[in-house]
This record gives sequence, C-alpha cells and structure tokens, in this order.
Amino acid sequence: MLLLLPDFLLIVAGFVLCRYTPLDRPVWEAAEKLVYFLLFPVLLFNSISRSSLSPGDTMALMGGGLGVMLSGIALAFALRWVPGVDPRTHASGAQVAFRFNSFVALALAERLHGAQGVAWIAMIVAVCVPVANVAAVYPLARHGGHGYLRELARNPLIVSTLAGLAANLAGLRLPEPAAISLQKIGLAALPLGLMAVGAGLRLGALKDAPGLASALLAIRHLVLPLIALAIGHALALPAPQAALLLAFAAMPTASSAYVLAVRMGGNGPFVAGLVTVSTLLGMVVLPLWLALGAAPP
Repeated sequence: MLLLLPDFLLIVAGFVLCRYTPLDRPVWEAAEKLVYFLLFPVLLFNSISRSSLSPGDTMALMGGGLGVMLSGIALAFALRWVPGVDPRTHASGAQVAFRFNSFVALALAERLHGAQGVAWIAMIVAVCVPVANVAAVYPLARHGGHGYLRELARNPLIVSTLAGLAANLAGLRLPEPAAISLQKIGLAALPLGLMAVGAGLRLGALKDAPGLASALLAIRHLVLPLIALAIGHALALPAPQAALLLAFAAMPTASSAYVLAVRMGGNGPFVAGLVTVSTLLGMVVLPLWLALGAAPP
C-alpha cells in the first residue's frame, strides 16, 4: 500500500504549491511544457536506446498493452449509444477511460523494476500512445472540425520513443558525456512531472453527467485491470511483465485530457473533474490491484 506514497506526496506537493504559494498556475503551465517537450522525451529516448530490448521478450507485453488499450477504447465508445448521453460530453470524456498518465506509469515502472521497467513501459507507450491519441482526438475532431494527423506526427512522446527504438536497433551509442547529460535531464522528468500533475488537479462539473462519469471511471479503474489480468494469464507473461501490464491497466488517466478537451472545444470542466477523481482514485486502487496480481492463485 505504501508503494505509491512517495509519488502521491509529490502530487500533493504540486497541488499545495500551485494553490497556496506564489508558484501558481502560470508557473506550472511552463513546467508542464518543459516536461512534455524536453524532459519526458529525453527520458524515453535514453531509457529505450540504452536498454536491452529483445523482440521475443517484449512483443507479448506490447501486444498485451495494446489489447488493454483497444478494450478501453471499445468500451468507452460504446457508451455513446446509451440513451440520454450528451454527444459533446461523451466526446470530451471518453478519452479518460483509456488514456493513461505517463508520468505515473514511468515513476511506478522505475520503482518496480528499475531501468528495465522504464524500458518495458516505454515500449507499451510506443504502441499505445499513437492509438490513444487518435482515439481521443477523433470524437472531438468530429464535433469541432479539427484535423489530427499533423498533431500525431509531431507528438514529442511518439517521436522520442520511435527515435530511441531506432537508435537501439541500430546499435547507436552516444559519447559518455552526452549520455550522462541526457540521463541527468531525464531524471528531472519524473518528480517535476508528478508535481505538475498535482498542480493541474481541478474539481469539475461531474454533476453534468454523473452516470457517464461513473461508467468511464469504472472502465479505467475496474474493467481494464481485470482485462489485463486475463491477458497476462493468456499470454503466459513472466511475473514482472504481468505486474507491469496490470499496473498499466490500472493507471490514473492522462492529466493532459483536460487540455485536449478545452483546446478542441469540448466540455473542459467535466473532463477536469474526471481527471481529478481518476488521479486520486488511482493512488488508492492501483496498489490494491498490484497486491491482487501478486497473490498466489
């Protein structure tokens, strides 16, 4: 139960600093950009390019992660056909059911399995981030008339992950001073990213659609972990990888979901409330899922 306590405390620290000190929202908006466009991509590139990534050892894990992601997308999109669901609110909030907080995922992977865990979760990110972004943007684009192919091609997380994979497969090794510098830059990504998550927590208008909100959060924190357990068993994943797949499935949703909804004309307050509840809920539920996954059959 104490596994995520240090990460949770960093999130709380970000919340307190943003709300009750001169380090208010504009400071953290700049920090989020720094993490998203520099620190986080460097961490992904460095972890993938320097780790041992045997395709035979990682393909099943990547397929499991993709299976979890596609299941979440299908379930979230199916809610659109439930009578009484507002199309704009659904288009805004559906992403919460299948997107995941990469900052928390990387922090937890490092805590569970060190550099190898970061490399494993980065491979899941390489497969799932493009799929998640397309699925998140599509319903909003359909309502607001936005395109999304250019945004996907310029996504720094996708670019850095694919670049790290290419460097690894090509056997590229940076000079030691450059490698050490990149490592130090990457180390700053996780604590600052987690504090930025806390700074972005907001209470929103969940009362606009409480039934839809409950369904989306249930998919994110209940149904997807159950699916991950089944997939891990079906693929006979090694215990460390099965635990990481379960952790991935039980992650809090992406904190950037709110930004995407607002930027594309969606119901921002509703999504802000979902992100807040999912983040807090994940801190409680995720350790429980990990304990359940580690229990003997």
